[in-house]
Amino acid sequence: MKQTKTPPAAARREAPNAPAARTTPPPAANPSDVARLLAGVHDSPHSILGAHPVTAGDETGIVVRAFHPVATAVSCIPDGGEPVAMQRVEGGLFAVFIPRATLPLHYRLRFEFAGGSTWERDDPYRFLPTIGDIDLHLFNEGTHHRLWSMLGAHPRTMDGVAGVSFAVWAPNAKRVSVIGEFCGWDGRLFPMRQLGASGVFELFIPGLKAGTLYKYELLTRDGQPRVKTDPMAFKMEQAPQTASIVVDLDCHSWKDDLWMRTRRDANPVREPMLIYEVHLGSWARVPEDNNRSLSYREIAPRLVEHVKALGVTHIELLPIMEHPFAGSWGYQVTGYYAPTSRFGSPDDFKFFIDTCHQADIGVILDWVPAHFPKDDFALRRFDGTALYEHQDPRLGEHPDWGTLIFNYGRNEVRNFLVANALYWLDEFHADGLRVDAVASMLYLDYSREPGQWLRNRYGGRENLEAIDFLRQMTETVRTEQPGCITIAEESTAWPGVTKPATEGGLGFTFKWNMGWMHDTLKYFETDPLYRRWHQDTLTFAMMYEYSEHFIMPLSHDEVVHLKKSLLEKMPGDDWQKLANLRALLAYQYTRPGKSLLFMGTELAQATEWNHDSSLDWHLINEPRQRGLLQFMRDLGRIYNERAPLWRRDQEPEGFSWIDVADRDNSVISYVRRDGPDHVVVVLNLTPIPREDYLIGAPAAGTYVQLLSSDDAAYGGSGYHTRERVETERAPMHGYQQAMRLTLPPLGALVLAPA
Repeated sequence: MKQTKTPPAAARREAPNAPAARTTPPPAANPSDVARLLAGVHDSPHSILGAHPVTAGDETGIVVRAFHPVATAVSCIPDGGEPVAMQRVEGGLFAVFIPRATLPLHYRLRFEFAGGSTWERDDPYRFLPTIGDIDLHLFNEGTHHRLWSMLGAHPRTMDGVAGVSFAVWAPNAKRVSVIGEFCGWDGRLFPMRQLGASGVFELFIPGLKAGTLYKYELLTRDGQPRVKTDPMAFKMEQAPQTASIVVDLDCHSWKDDLWMRTRRDANPVREPMLIYEVHLGSWARVPEDNNRSLSYREIAPRLVEHVKALGVTHIELLPIMEHPFAGSWGYQVTGYYAPTSRFGSPDDFKFFIDTCHQADIGVILDWVPAHFPKDDFALRRFDGTALYEHQDPRLGEHPDWGTLIFNYGRNEVRNFLVANALYWLDEFHADGLRVDAVASMLYLDYSREPGQWLRNRYGGRENLEAIDFLRQMTETVRTEQPGCITIAEESTAWPGVTKPATEGGLGFTFKWNMGWMHDTLKYFETDPLYRRWHQDTLTFAMMYEYSEHFIMPLSHDEVVHLKKSLLEKMPGDDWQKLANLRALLAYQYTRPGKSLLFMGTELAQATEWNHDSSLDWHLINEPRQRGLLQFMRDLGRIYNERAPLWRRDQEPEGFSWIDVADRDNSVISYVRRDGPDHVVVVLNLTPIPREDYLIGAPAAGTYVQLLSSDDAAYGGSGYHTRERVETERAPMHGYQQAMRLTLPPLGALVLAPA
């Protein structure tokens, strides 16, 4: 694309298909095509521009046409031949007839401008399409599983010439052009061709490479230009800039082969899962460097070392897809195929996941297919029409978030989203997707008053198209990326969220247990003096535990917007707050279901999470916070080592109450099982220690204490407990033997047979 000089004659090679041109006038082009091209509304510029076989008089040959609205002269330079001056046809359209030439014709164009400057380049309009009919058919059908390899910008070599191919879906545009610094952002210079009735526009531009900034200029039906970022961009500029950036996705050399092979055969439901939820921009910052966030490459080894010590099995990232407003935490996505460049390049993000995998840490991505923001540079009214969203605001606008709702009934929109799910699992080796705001997708009347929503075709409130999309997505992930998980953040009682899609369910691997989260926090926020009247609140979740495959979240949503930090939710003085927090975590880790904790819990932060600040790492120097950190490390180790705590999470045989009726003392006890192997958990949820407390023992013999949350090393009182307990032959709680325990104040005991 830069200015070049024509090589000397001695350096040129002969080209038998490019005879010397004569002065025979080029055959006239179709006047209608010329008029449309000059008016900037031609949706198939390759039909007039580029090289075409023709007959001029009694001679056959090739006519080459080129367009530049301000060029004063244009020359065609056949490969191995001399420059041939092209004749101005009309406006900025030039043409030349090359007799006896045949296709394919290799040539360059040299444009001359007032003032003497020149621009020499290969002609984009001499190349064949980069997309085949099967790709287009699958896309229009909604089943192209590697859509990102078809649409978007891709460095490639065509006919021996390096460049970038561009493709975008804009079925209602009169004309689409690629624009960038390489053409002065002028939409007249590189109009794209529409491929049949697919709605896809395509163009290969020689000479471009990775790192090029670009956008699309679209001419709407009413003739208005719209400048848009690429919906399939793999990288984007940071706000307030909005250009897409050409990226080569095949540069990273992966080192996680063992992880990926093991993942294919994994059954996550029957494996340990302890998830650490992270907002990358605020996990740790660099105060001496203007308080900047760590990059993907900087944070990877530090984060992995930290979570590995906590026994974490998976990191879950708040959305890392590109978003212009940091305060949205990533939930208002403008670049669905672009990891945010706030922290580095796509290759840097691959390095981050690769580092996690090499340390046996999985990575789950928060994903937002429910809605997208109204930023006009992105998906909103992309080609001048409601393309990705619904036209009717009763279907297409989200009243809570001021965003737009995807039109799941359109094949190409479903394909955009389903392929996006596969993209992160395939290209970036992510291990799962946590799907945000599923409840808002399932119901047409979600957050709407009467008259603000439309019923489905059966007269109901269910969003049938969204349901079909979710089933298609989960089933496609299951078959195309075995071992990967899908997680639904679904806050209602919708049945069968984790039931297979083939059996009428939604097909998710797990569902967030929002009811457990709400009830458990409500209980632990209650003063221990009054907990005796609220014990059912704590235990109610077991009534529906096996209706779904659950994850128990204590997420970022619970430590923002004046809800207080997890520590500050706890009642009592400073000591009691920490004791309550340790008991809460012990309960979460040892009951059925997988667990999720938001970052900073291990630091016992008193302040709410702030996305603009770092976690309070200085708290590690405080004795009680160091104690909590050690407690969580030991609790995480025990969780991972003891299969009864996770193997049969989804089976009733994996859990049973020992005693849940002691409301007066606010004590509960239960057993977790994996066949004959088992673990006993006892929680004393008042600050009063209990001596000689008798509970039923699942087996006769000796039990050893694996953990006491009240241990002095954890910041507890160090109340004396029994390290080893011999069972007594005394029927109790449905068992033939019992064990006599000392229960520490606001404490949890975990015991196992010796």
